[in-house]
Amino acid sequence: MRRVFVTAALASLIAAVIALAPSSPPSAQGPITISLIDVSGDLSSTHVIIENYQKANPQKIKAVNFQRAPAPELPAKIKAQQDAGRVDVNLLLVGQDAGSVLANNGQLVKLFPQYDSLFPRDELSEAGKVLQAEGEGFLLPSVVSNGGPVFIYNPSKVKQPPKSTDELKAWVKANPGKFMYARPANSGPGRSILCGLPFILGDKKPTDPLGGWDKTWAFLREIGESVEYYPTGTAITLKEFAEGTRWIIAGIMEWDMKPRAEGTIPPESKIFILPNTSFVIDGHYWAIPRGISAAEQDVILDLMKFMRRPEQQALTWKAFIGPSIKAATLDRAPADIQQLVKEHWRPEYTDMEKKYKIVPQLPVKDLIAAMDRWDKEVGAQRIKKF
Repeated sequence: MRRVFVTAALASLIAAVIALAPSSPPSAQGPITISLIDVSGDLSSTHVIIENYQKANPQKIKAVNFQRAPAPELPAKIKAQQDAGRVDVNLLLVGQDAGSVLANNGQLVKLFPQYDSLFPRDELSEAGKVLQAEGEGFLLPSVVSNGGPVFIYNPSKVKQPPKSTDELKAWVKANPGKFMYARPANSGPGRSILCGLPFILGDKKPTDPLGGWDKTWAFLREIGESVEYYPTGTAITLKEFAEGTRWIIAGIMEWDMKPRAEGTIPPESKIFILPNTSFVIDGHYWAIPRGISAAEQDVILDLMKFMRRPEQQALTWKAFIGPSIKAATLDRAPADIQQLVKEHWRPEYTDMEKKYKIVPQLPVKDLIAAMDRWDKEVGAQRIKKF
């Protein structure tokens, strides 16, 4: 009899708790503020998508706070918040640089395989699938392209662009201070030249930066003697190229076409691609820092799903890096974006898979090792912050 009474009392208590508990998911508890940090330049592709989501979902989002920061500073900034038990940022827009460090540090919410059904892999382009695999379950691709390396040059200053690595080395030495690329830990083109050279030079293990890049490290150190300094971001290389201070800079597809379209660098700028180039896939990710509330995470996941819709992804063509979703073909973009891309597209970038080998970026730990070694052995005292 006593057991029946206790069971009945317990059942009544559970029923009361259920009655008092919220009947709606966390996102329905009230609109949240999205506070994001972009360290990759991803907002140039996805800012409009975030705005579209906010307009369509006022019951979920009351405001969006946008911040930008250098990629190398982000892991420490987030760690300080996590250590304090108060994470004020709930969405991170990162490249392969900061993304790899954050994932390796265990600072991110793991998305896969838990959310495989929410973000089906089959929706991704082939490059997008490679990019997602590189994220080791913590990073969701937003935009992606075949990357680089390519070399952007001023045809009025460089009459005969180099046609081999030997010619590039000789040109850099003969024209001290006229060649520039940015620190790889905070630059897509910088990472591209760092991780692309082992293929071009024929290093014994192009995916092993510590044990297989003898030719690459020697090449970078040698040409580095004629590099004035290394800025901490791509934008400085573009600025100084436009001013005529630099005549050749490292580039990737995005940072070749977009600056010409925006008038950041002269429209007559040209590129050269060295023999044996393997294009290293470049892209951006969205990630969720550990320590945010369940309500925030619920809305961020919904925003991520919205970001992957083909009609939203098609808008990212304007930034020239390209959608990660295969259904978001250029013909689905608005007419003005289609025209913009066609005006600034280069024939070298058409049917690339038929002309070049396309390779993935290094895995997380290897990429970190490569960037760290570059900082110590190549950049050393020549990194200049602005």
